[in-house]
Amino acid sequence: MTRVALLGATGSIGRQALDVIERNAELELVAATSGSTPIDGLAPLTQAGGDPTELLERADPDVVLNATLGFAGLPGTMWALERGVTLALANKESLVAAGALALAARERGGGALIPVDSEHSALFQCARAGEPEAIVLTASGGPFRGRTREELADVTPVEALAHPTWNMGAKITVDSASLANKGLEVIEAHFLFGLPYNRIEVVVHPTSIVHGLVRFRDGAALAHLGYPDMRVPISYALTYPERAATPVPPLDLTAGPLEFFAPDTETFRLLALAREAGERGGTYPCVFNAANEVAVAAFLDGRVGFLEIASLVEDALGRADGAAAHDLDELREADRRARELVEGAWV
Repeated sequence: MTRVALLGATGSIGRQALDVIERNAELELVAATSGSTPIDGLAPLTQAGGDPTELLERADPDVVLNATLGFAGLPGTMWALERGVTLALANKESLVAAGALALAARERGGGALIPVDSEHSALFQCARAGEPEAIVLTASGGPFRGRTREELADVTPVEALAHPTWNMGAKITVDSASLANKGLEVIEAHFLFGLPYNRIEVVVHPTSIVHGLVRFRDGAALAHLGYPDMRVPISYALTYPERAATPVPPLDLTAGPLEFFAPDTETFRLLALAREAGERGGTYPCVFNAANEVAVAAFLDGRVGFLEIASLVEDALGRADGAAAHDLDELREADRRARELVEGAWV
C-alpha cells in the first residue's frame, strides 16, 4: 500500500488524482489540503490553506502529490525533497522559482522526483531509453492559435478560458492561451533534465496527442502519445516504476492529425520572455512566475487586457535585479518584490 499525501485536492489536478486513488486499491490517501475550502471525508488528516509541512510530518506519506497552484506550492515541494519522500510534482511553479534550491534539496534528500505535467511526464518516460540529446515540448496553441496581436487586443477572460483540448483550472488555462505555461515548462524542463535552453524545443501541436519527444544523438526520436487526460501522468507518478490501469481508452491512431508548427513568439511573447528569464538565471525565473501570476489574476478580474499580461511581466523582468537566492527567505523576498512591481502598475 502506497501512502499518498495530496496537496491541492480541490483543484483540477487534485480532483483527477482523487479519482485515480479511488480506483487503485494499492493507493491510500492519508492527507489532503486545499487552497481555502475545508475538505470533508477525504482523509484522516486534512487542512485548508496554510503551510502543509506540519500536516505532512504527521501523515508520514510515501508519496507527496503536489498539485497546489503557483508559488504557494513551494513548501510542499521542499518538504518532500529534503526528506527523500517521493515527490509527484504537478506544481511546476515551485521548481521554476526555486530550481537550484530544489535540486540541492533533492541531492540532500535522495528521493525520487516524478513530474506530473503531461509534457514532462512524457519526456521522463521517453528519456528512460537513454540520455537525451534534446527534448521537444508540445503546445496545443490554446484558443487563440493563429490570431494576430491586433485580434488579441480585446479578447475576454471567457474566450481565454475556452481551451480546445484540455480541461484545466482558470490560471493554467490563461497561461496556455498566452503560451506562458509553455514558457514555465521550458524552465521546468531545464531543471528536470539538466539540459541547456538551446536543447529544449517547443512546437505547436493542436490535437494534443503527442505530449513530448526526446531526441537522441543517433538522430532518432521517441514520442509519447495519448489522449489529453491528466489521469494518465497522475497514475504513472503515483505507481512508478509500475504502470497501473486507468479508465482512459487506448489511443485511436486516426483520432487526429499529427501536425506540428513553430510557435509565434512575436504575438505570444511570454514564451520568449520565459526562455530569456531562464537563460539569465538567478531569480529571474522566480520574477517571471510571480509577475505572471499577478498579471493573470488581474486579467481574470478585468483590470488589464490580455496583451498587457506580457507587458507587465516584461516590465517586472526589466526592473528586477535578478540576483541569485541563497536560501528560501531570499527567494520569497524576490517573489514578493516582483509581485509589488506588477501590482504597482495600477495603484
